[in-house]
Parts: sequence; C-alpha cells; structure tokens
Amino acid sequence: MSASRRPYATLAALLLLVLTGCSTQAPAPPEPRGAPGPQSMPASARPKAPRPAEIPALGPRTRAAIPATARQAVVVTGKARDSNRSTAVLYARDDLAKGWKAAAGPWPAHNGLEGWTDFHVAGDLKSPVGVYTLSDAGGRLPDPGARLPYDEHPRFALSGEGFFGESLEGSFDYVVAIDYNRTPGVTPLDRERPLGENRGGGIWLHVDHGGPTQGCVSLPEARMKDLLRALDPAKKPVIVMGDAKTLRR
Repeated sequence: MSASRRPYATLAALLLLVLTGCSTQAPAPPEPRGAPGPQSMPASARPKAPRPAEIPALGPRTRAAIPATARQAVVVTGKARDSNRSTAVLYARDDLAKGWKAAAGPWPAHNGLEGWTDFHVAGDLKSPVGVYTLSDAGGRLPDPGARLPYDEHPRFALSGEGFFGESLEGSFDYVVAIDYNRTPGVTPLDRERPLGENRGGGIWLHVDHGGPTQGCVSLPEARMKDLLRALDPAKKPVIVMGDAKTLRR
C-alpha cells in the first residue's frame, strides 16, 4: 500500500473499532421471522391471575344469589336440616380482586326449633333458607355504636320462657332485622308483610337466650354488639342462612 493511502486505512480501522466497541463476541443472530414475543404469546400459555377467594362451603347456586354489590356477608350454617343449632361467620370483601375473607367468628348460634325451610310460613318454627339484605337495627338498650339505622324502643322488651324453659328476657336488647317478608328501610318493629301474613315475618338476628327460636337467628350478646358495630350500610351487608347441605348447592 502506498504511503499516501495509509492514513485513510488507519482512520477506517479506528472508526470500525468505535462502532463495534470492545466486544469480541459474535453478534446475536436475528430472531426467526414470526417468533412469538411477550405480547403475541397465546392466552393459554400466559400465567393466569389468581381467582378471587370465595366464601367456603357455599355452592354455585348460593353464591349466585349473593348480590354483586355486597361486600359483607353473615353466613349462618345449620348443622342439619332439622337442627336448631348453627354457626355464624362474618365475611368481608374489601378487595374485589382478592375476594372474600373471614372477618369475625365463628360464633355459636341458634335458629328455629324445627330447623330450616325453603318455604317459610307463619308458625312452622323454622328459619327461612336464603340470602337476605340487612338494612335496619334496633333494640331495648341504647345504640352500642351501630352503623345501620338503630331504633331504641321499649317495645323490644320481652318476657316469658323459651321452648326449654329458658328465660327470654333480654333477647331483643339488640336486634338486626333480616329482610325476609319486610320492607327495608324501616324499624324492625314494622308489621308490614309484603308476601302476606301467612308467610310469617319478624325474622331477626337477636341476642341468644340459650335455646332455639321461632324462626330467628340468635347470637351471644357480645357477638350481637360486635356485629352491630361491624355491619356497614355502605357495604350492602347480607345474611346467607340455611342448613349446610342446602347452602352447598
């Protein structure tokens, strides 16, 4: 090579070194045409997001009956169709993506003397199976801090004996009306029965007196106070109630 062309050759070599850097590795081969990238990966091959948690021991029919707007649910599960003993758990759904989780309980409870029914009628001594809203509360004693509208009234006073001779006094010191055959938004003492008098009414959550009820669900007094303080009308609370076998449907 002539002396006059050497500076140009040297300059070209320097430019090549700057452009390629100091790497001695061979350049990566181009991806084959049509190779799938992260966005073009088939949906079946992508990792699936976890499903929101469901309330345990409830079947598809029962879950479908819970309104989509509900974010609190009191689940009362009877031991058997003809049993008057049950268990109550308060569930909450604050994070819709994560689903339901237990917020309080389990608590011992009583229900109707003759157990549970899908078609409650007045005087059958059974608790109605189903999902019902919870919108109003009250009691003989002053409001313990309820979030639901609370009606303190002396008409909640009760006396007499239960089915097994236990005292009924104080049973209605705290109550939450279950919206079965009643008009939501009024005191639990309201007597209107939209389905007719023959379908019964006055189905409440109330203080346990140590024995079965005529159709209500009863909880220990301390648990009723806890429930009154927890149930939030903004969370559209409901009660899911029935025997275990029926609730699994």
